[in-house]
Amino acid sequence: MCGRSIRQRLVLASLQWLLLLLLVVARSHGARILGVLPFAAPSHMIIHRGLMLELANRGHEVTEVTPFPESKPVPNYTNIAVNADLARITGGHVPENLFNLKSLGIFELAHRMWHMGEALCDHVLQEEDIQKLIHSKDLHFDLVIVEAFANECFLGFAQKFNAPIIQICPYAGGNFMGDWVGSPNPYSYVPDEFLEYKDKMNFWERVYNTVVSTLKHVGRQLIHVPKQNAVMQRYFNYTDNLPPVWELEYKTSLVFLNTHYSLSYPKPLTPNYVQVGGMHVKPPKKLPQELQKYLDEASDGVIYFSMGSNLKSSQMPDSMINAFVEAFSKLKQRILWKWETDTLPGQPKNVKLGKWLPQSDILAHPNVRLFITHGGLLSTLETISRGVPLIGIPVFADQFLNTRRAVSSGYGIQINLNNITSESLTWAIQEIIESPKYRENVQRLSRIYRDQPLTPLEQAVFWTEHVIRHKGAPHMRSAALDLTWYQYFLLDVIAVLTLAVGSVLLIVFLLLRALLTRICGGKHKEIDSTIKKKRS
Repeated sequence: MCGRSIRQRLVLASLQWLLLLLLVVARSHGARILGVLPFAAPSHMIIHRGLMLELANRGHEVTEVTPFPESKPVPNYTNIAVNADLARITGGHVPENLFNLKSLGIFELAHRMWHMGEALCDHVLQEEDIQKLIHSKDLHFDLVIVEAFANECFLGFAQKFNAPIIQICPYAGGNFMGDWVGSPNPYSYVPDEFLEYKDKMNFWERVYNTVVSTLKHVGRQLIHVPKQNAVMQRYFNYTDNLPPVWELEYKTSLVFLNTHYSLSYPKPLTPNYVQVGGMHVKPPKKLPQELQKYLDEASDGVIYFSMGSNLKSSQMPDSMINAFVEAFSKLKQRILWKWETDTLPGQPKNVKLGKWLPQSDILAHPNVRLFITHGGLLSTLETISRGVPLIGIPVFADQFLNTRRAVSSGYGIQINLNNITSESLTWAIQEIIESPKYRENVQRLSRIYRDQPLTPLEQAVFWTEHVIRHKGAPHMRSAALDLTWYQYFLLDVIAVLTLAVGSVLLIVFLLLRALLTRICGGKHKEIDSTIKKKRS
């Protein structure tokens, strides 16, 4: 018995060492990945940080340029911290109080994004640690991941390290992004990301969508991209054979879009234009004890109110804050409000405040009846995933489109900033809570959204590793990228066919005219001959 026990222990120890060896070998084959993701917005960081950490967890050696470094060491994960205070480096183009952006038009908002991107690039690329990265001679990366958000200058790292490019878009994607991988975005039914249109547009909406999309596209190519190229050329000028930004864009191997057709509209997608909306959403975790108790004991339900991580409820105008306070004080439901300061003047007894709240986990609680939100894409994805109806109060950018989609899909109500009163809020809250159709619609969409073969994060990891395994995945590259504009729109084919058809029609016309002339000419001669005979 003793000998058998010793043998079993030896076998078990051998298996443990073998397993450890296999893990070491597996990790040694991990890729070296550089993520250049310096945009200082928590909502953006939440999206790509989950992917970067999961890649590190799977044995890849990940280096991330970020303004939000991890507070504790993570295996296989290295931060290169940068200081990217947008309000400071953009000279006020990105205000500290984002409610001031509510009056911006589409083109002014686009121009501010372009200016912000240029300022961010110029600021980040001159930081000491980034300069060391740029001028390094021994470093090698198998993949470069950048954020597709008006900072194309960072594509220079892909040329520097001769690595494939993956771009992560923090929203549903601009129509111009499809051009990078040859994915079509027809203006006839794909609305611009800053418009509130649905996919089924009337004639004038299609006209306006076409004009807006075309002008933004042309403006981007003539104004924004050359500025990005100038910044890139200035800081990567020693890099051999550095192409311009507009050529590097079209070397993109893969684009991740933070959306899903269940909360968007169906549109054509090439294999390397991948929707991974909600990859930041994880299975709900246990809430803090005090918060769990507050939600559990809410017999009439809970209303959760948050304006996101960038907009702050405490920065709303006083009249708006008072409208919320008055409306909430009339309700029997408990209110959980993300509020960024220590006190709320006139705080009702049924309102609980929190400077930071685990939003996704809160929305998963069965007692949450309603989500009042700014309509940001992350919040929209979370409310779909958890199956909670919403009231949307959009302020800028794609928040209007996201809220409009919630309304058209039947799981939300939109209230514009200039229409926020105690009465409008009370009506909207009661309408959603008392009418079951809103919850039924959002739970139906939730079932559609969650009916996927892989989770969004698993899909993102799979396609990232696919690009690494296949050296940039050139087999997914669309032939559309090799066509000239007139070939892409078949203008040369249309011209030749028009010429051919026109030539045939012309020949037929000439033959008919000649035939008719001959027939009519013969008859005229016969008539003339008859007349002459009668006269004689």
